[in-house]
Amino acid sequence: MEEKYKQEPANCVKIVLFGPESTGKTTLSGQLARYYNSVWVPEYAREYLQNKWNDERKTCEAQDLLPIAEGQMHLENKLARKTDTVLICDTDLLETKVYSEAYYLGICDPILEKFALQNTYDLYFLTYIDTPWEADDLRDKPDERLAMFKAFEKALIDNKRPYVLLKGNMKDRLETAVNYIDKLLIKNK
Repeated sequence: MEEKYKQEPANCVKIVLFGPESTGKTTLSGQLARYYNSVWVPEYAREYLQNKWNDERKTCEAQDLLPIAEGQMHLENKLARKTDTVLICDTDLLETKVYSEAYYLGICDPILEKFALQNTYDLYFLTYIDTPWEADDLRDKPDERLAMFKAFEKALIDNKRPYVLLKGNMKDRLETAVNYIDKLLIKNK
């Protein structure tokens, strides 16, 4: 049963866009995938929670996190088979873990925690909060952006994940990300 949360082996460099809501992760994911003529893994939680909001007018609840994690890993594993260069992930299970702890009083389902810590990536891009807030049906913490950013950064540090902080406009972020990804691709040849 737990296999559905596990990363399958892949023959590519795996990059994660990581950070608080409304910090440009999805936009940059698409730009990077286009730049490298590769694929990107969308954030499964967006689709799942938007459907839940549309159907029930309910937001995320603790029992939604394992289905979200399962959907995210299904997408990642499926799309990782479609590239042998770089896979851009709009999120990962560690991000889901951070949100779980932020929204549910520090609690994270043990299965989610296990695979959030077990699954690995080559590099994380931590997106800073210097982008304009864009409201939508799912975003709900415009006044807690700095606290959330600190929680995401702490998760990367505490779990010894390699990361680069991305600040500035989208052009600067893209250039910085490309520079680091190019180095990884050369190293992994």
